[in-house]
Amino acid sequence: MPTSTFLRVAALAAALAAPVAAGELLSSHREAPAITESPKVDGTDFYFFRSYETGQQDTLILVANFLPLQDPYGGPNYFTLDPDARYEIHVDNDGDALEDVTFRFGFDSLLRDVALAIGPEGSQKTVSVPLVNVGPFADNADGDINVLETFTLDVVTTPGKKQTVAAVLDTATQAAVFDKPLDNIGAKSIPDYAAYAAQFVHDVTLPGGAAARVFVGQRKDPFVVNLGETFDLVNLNPLGPENGESDDLDDANVTSLVLEVPISFLVAENPVLGAWSTASLPRTRVLQKNTDKISFDEPDVQKGKFTQVSRLGSPLVNELVIGLKDKDRFNASHPADDAQFLDYVTHPTLPAILEALFGVTAPTLFPRADLVQAFVTGVPGLNENGGVGEMLRLNTGIAPVAAAMQSRLGVLAGDTAGFPNGRRPGDDVVDIALRVAMGVLLPLADAPDGQLPYTDGASVDASFFGQNFPFLLDPLPGSPQD
Repeated sequence: MPTSTFLRVAALAAALAAPVAAGELLSSHREAPAITESPKVDGTDFYFFRSYETGQQDTLILVANFLPLQDPYGGPNYFTLDPDARYEIHVDNDGDALEDVTFRFGFDSLLRDVALAIGPEGSQKTVSVPLVNVGPFADNADGDINVLETFTLDVVTTPGKKQTVAAVLDTATQAAVFDKPLDNIGAKSIPDYAAYAAQFVHDVTLPGGAAARVFVGQRKDPFVVNLGETFDLVNLNPLGPENGESDDLDDANVTSLVLEVPISFLVAENPVLGAWSTASLPRTRVLQKNTDKISFDEPDVQKGKFTQVSRLGSPLVNELVIGLKDKDRFNASHPADDAQFLDYVTHPTLPAILEALFGVTAPTLFPRADLVQAFVTGVPGLNENGGVGEMLRLNTGIAPVAAAMQSRLGVLAGDTAGFPNGRRPGDDVVDIALRVAMGVLLPLADAPDGQLPYTDGASVDASFFGQNFPFLLDPLPGSPQD
């Protein structure tokens, strides 16, 4: 961002005095036209919070979810990530809306080419099987697994803005390549998926020697939303019971990249961090003209510099804040360049749509200073960090709250360890978003209907999830136990 633009936005944000605001708008599944063509690099949700696992309160949890709307029965190839892509989690620790520490994931799939001897002796042929697995198994060393997916993890830092890249290593073996579990094919293939997946929680050593943990694998989609009715012109009663509607993602899985790192590894001087996830692809993709060159490892050729195609900080900004014409531009942009999207925040369209659909009165205060704080600058006294740009901000100086004591409405209910101060799995960001969009934090004169309990009817809280790393639940199986 040019200095003049940065100063202009900063001055605007400082001038818009308003009460403390919470965050905005849902989650990110198929949020922009172009990303629907590349689901493997579609970021769906990003979580960032101080761990509330017993004994781990001095660590931070970062969760980046990708590849939305996975049907549990989605065989025979299931849901591997893209080996040509970069999946990254970025952290700004000095308040300039630029990444200072990046966790970079890369993936690879190894075909073991399991084959069977078919036919009688004398005319027998060895033929490759068409399936990911050909028998039950309990661990990734079993010969019945046909495809092994692995990943690497690098830490990219920019001291003085000169980039350095260092590998994260397995603490026990010093290996730089990690195994990832297969998706939950079903109970016959993987009789005890919880025990199987637990083998893939890796104790790792970060550059400099700090201890951390990482898990990458399929999980039950943690986002709870009445998705179908919400996007059907909010075809529900937004003032009905908070738990009176279905969670349309209750039957879906997702692929999660989960990190646990010490607070001290990321914090420089300011305890407030900003973070977001991205995915990038090589700029050029060439389809193989000669079919003899098409293989499992190279179905096509991708080359060139990496280009960002997906971005996610605060939930559902791109879906319900950014205009349709700019959704792909937002996915390709960086927080430091977000001045171009400012009008969508200061003059949001969602309240006007709700007013037209239900006869409620949208806030009349413009520009919307409360939303500028939530999206662009952080909230004074909570998680403002001096940066100007959309990202998920977390004040690491605020102690975590035990799962049983968490409020699903986060800061709106006085639980300052919750959304929009970071985001925990049990934060009901949909209900928070609807209420903030309609002006719950504004004076009554500026938001006559701002105190109404808006809801999508699909409720969530911390009891829906585990209380230990990696927090998100095991994925739904492709077939259940008999």
